Amino acid sequence: MYKIAITTGDIRGIGAEITQKALKKLNLPADDVLIIGQEITKDYRVIKIDDSINGEFCYRSLECAAQLALENKIGAIVTAPVSKFALLEAGYNFSGQTEVLQKLFNKKAEMLFIADDFRVMLLTRHLALKDVKIDFQMIVDKTLRLSNFLKVYCKINSPKIALCALNPHAGEEGMLGREEIEIMTPAVEKLQKSGVNIIGPMSADALFAKVGKKYLSSQKQDYDAIISCYHDQGLCPVKALCFDKTVNTSIGLDVIRTSPSCGTAYDIAGKGIADETSMVEAIKLAYKLNKT
Repeated sequence: MYKIAITTGDIRGIGAEITQKALKKLNLPADDVLIIGQEITKDYRVIKIDDSINGEFCYRSLECAAQLALENKIGAIVTAPVSKFALLEAGYNFSGQTEVLQKLFNKKAEMLFIADDFRVMLLTRHLALKDVKIDFQMIVDKTLRLSNFLKVYCKINSPKIALCALNPHAGEEGMLGREEIEIMTPAVEKLQKSGVNIIGPMSADALFAKVGKKYLSSQKQDYDAIISCYHDQGLCPVKALCFDKTVNTSIGLDVIRTSPSCGTAYDIAGKGIADETSMVEAIKLAYKLNKT
């Protein structure tokens, strides 16, 4: 079994370059790593995906990785960046690689961003802000998934979790929205009664201000994970504070999947100047979390 399989991502992007640079920097044993996609190195075994259609190439690379994971031939998956539009052009209507992997594994996955002990999970992902809706069961189910991951993979016996409010100032006693009163607080109370160590809903700006101060001064975080209601609520502070160190981690699948925080970066692809730091972190985290 290979410890990790790495998909090289979008043909027109920086995926192959940052994968090659990261592997050179990490110098991992040849038997630990499998490359899926483009033939970028002779140091590791490569499963070449032959398809000139970019989106088809990307999908088939993920399909190959998922199949190998289901056959217990790999311990974790690292995915280089892929363009959502490229997938759509090839006929695959997914909002990202997480959603592709959900289909391939037939499992619900959560998107968790990790930088050392600073962890943020998204309740909702790639949606227009007007379409963001949260409900009681969503909060309960996703929090339980997160708590289980923290216990099993991060070895935290009683993980502390903080839930961000949806509205400014946590709804201001209902003046700025009633989701906190009618949905979020009851969900938190149910989780607490079931033994989950969760607090909230908390005003997101105040919470992330506190988190940011601790991160920048290298202090231990008060919470093992934070749950954000929507994409930018969680990712703006994460990427502002620690873009290069942040790793997008899919939890809830049959295997751990990590991905760098960067995008396809078409504008610099092929120029040899792409920064591999986030890819290095993604490979290191997949290595750390896999159970092989």
